[in-house]
Amino acid sequence: MTPDDRFDAVPLPDREVFEQARSRQSILTKPASSLGRLEALSCWVAACQGVCPPRELTRPRVVVFAGDHGIAQHGVSAYPTEVTAQMVANIRDGGAAVNALAAVAGAGVRVVDMAVAADTDEKTSAYKVCRSSGSINVEDALSQEETLSAIAAGRAIADDEIDSGADLLIAGDMGIGNTTPATVLIAAITETEPVAAVGRGTGIDDAGWIRKTAAIRDAMRRARPHVRDTVTLLATASGADIAAMAGFLAQASVRRTPVVLDGVVVTAAAVVAEELAHGAREWWLAGHRSTEPAHSIALKHLQLEPLLEFDMRLGEGSGAVTALPILQSAIATLANMATFAEAGVSTDDVG
Repeated sequence: MTPDDRFDAVPLPDREVFEQARSRQSILTKPASSLGRLEALSCWVAACQGVCPPRELTRPRVVVFAGDHGIAQHGVSAYPTEVTAQMVANIRDGGAAVNALAAVAGAGVRVVDMAVAADTDEKTSAYKVCRSSGSINVEDALSQEETLSAIAAGRAIADDEIDSGADLLIAGDMGIGNTTPATVLIAAITETEPVAAVGRGTGIDDAGWIRKTAAIRDAMRRARPHVRDTVTLLATASGADIAAMAGFLAQASVRRTPVVLDGVVVTAAAVVAEELAHGAREWWLAGHRSTEPAHSIALKHLQLEPLLEFDMRLGEGSGAVTALPILQSAIATLANMATFAEAGVSTDDVG
């Protein structure tokens, strides 16, 4: 990356506020640590916001990054490429799972076309880099210029959402074949063998799994020499959607905005984003653990413990949005519970 493309230093969530939040937890009307992980979550949010007690989330936002992948033409998915554009329209019109789940969680949803093979509407495709990324088992996904453009688009989208008032961000993915480049990135960076990382994606059969494993093996041969050069690695083995997600996640951390991560594709982008902007992971929470083996590998690499394990594998941001009410509950306990002194409760009566 050129100096102008590099990310600013990532600040840490406010440690002093974290300690204030932890101290407040100790004087709320409950036995110590009785709310379990909710207590740690509330302290994390307070530290991210820089204030104790933390504020209620008023504008959480989901951005779904869409793109097609040339590798899908090699039988690695149970669905045809045409589904990507159809699902982009469905998300835009409010009919997808992420829309239904976001409505429950009070989050807004936006979809952006980074590399859909078909045409989408002008607003959705404002940041579009290309029509499908390359087939990464035999060619680069993107040129260097396209990769930098995708990263810059992700940064700009994060800035736009934050400047418009977003107080928490979620990245979602939509693209047939996208678990293949995601697995390649995770396996290459963590030095994991393909057979240990490959999952079923959209639900492929045994023959499809064999094809997918072979494609990932071939793509990893091409990717391994570039593991220490993050932009070249993205150009070699990702796609415009994943590169944009990496820029989005890194910039959210630079802008001190908490993020709930979704499944394997988003977490692959997060693994790369941590390379682009070291320390970015301090601003992330893992919403769930999907059924994809590579997702667990990536979460371990990032040292993130998921909130949910519901065997979800849809993508779209659906797992992260499902976890969002838990985070909102954690905030409510720290912000709205009475202290022992306020409630007139003797600490001698609490065991």
